[in-house]
Amino acid sequence: MFVFAATVCCAALIWGCKGFQKGVKNMNLYTVEQDAQLGRQVADEIASNPKDYPLLAEAGNEQAYTYVRNIVKKLLNTGNVENGKVFKWQVKIIKDDKTQNAFCTPGGYIYVYTGLMKFLDSENQLAGVMGHEMGHAAKRHSTRQLTKMYGVSVLAEVLTAVSGAKNADTKDKIKEITTAIVGLKFSREHETEADLASVKYLCGTDYVASGAADFFQKIKSQPHPPVFLSTHPDPANREATIKAAAAGCKGAKNYSSEYQKFKSLLK
Repeated sequence: MFVFAATVCCAALIWGCKGFQKGVKNMNLYTVEQDAQLGRQVADEIASNPKDYPLLAEAGNEQAYTYVRNIVKKLLNTGNVENGKVFKWQVKIIKDDKTQNAFCTPGGYIYVYTGLMKFLDSENQLAGVMGHEMGHAAKRHSTRQLTKMYGVSVLAEVLTAVSGAKNADTKDKIKEITTAIVGLKFSREHETEADLASVKYLCGTDYVASGAADFFQKIKSQPHPPVFLSTHPDPANREATIKAAAAGCKGAKNYSSEYQKFKSLLK
């Protein structure tokens, strides 16, 4: 059907093949509300699977959670985050010092590994990474990718599943989709959009808005690329693009001393 439509589009010159192909590539068959619903399903799966996702307990770690949640609040308070008032924007810390990674599900459920937090040097670097992940969710990149991977029927089944009444097949699909979301490989176009979103979100704060670029610069010094890079391809001009976009921003704070105190809380 798509091949036929593309042929018609070329012949008629109404839209143009490139425009049509881009539309198909970026197609998202799910609504904002369904993004939020899918995010809740995935968050429930993560919470129920401590083996794969060992969440840091809230009890005894209140200061650490307050710190990261204040970063998210700061970004949301700029009013620059798309779907800022619709999505959950809930932050959870995954206690895994060996993994330098972060991800954000549809609907704004944010997860950051202690391995990444301990690797970073300043609050604005963490804000840059979190802003990048929030950008993927805000611009609904995950459900665009999942639309291509699973189509309508599989996700529709997950979206309509009633909490507590899921059959074994649906539970397996939710687990599979959760694993897919954690390891999604976005296109360069989507990565660029998320990078620029990070700058946009930080630019409305007192942070140095190029925090994401500082992160990418730091990870280059490692002998072995972290997990984060396996799902976030790094074009050669990525740092330059972020820094150029942040050039007009006024923020000058990185809060490095405060960040060192925060890292001491992660035990």
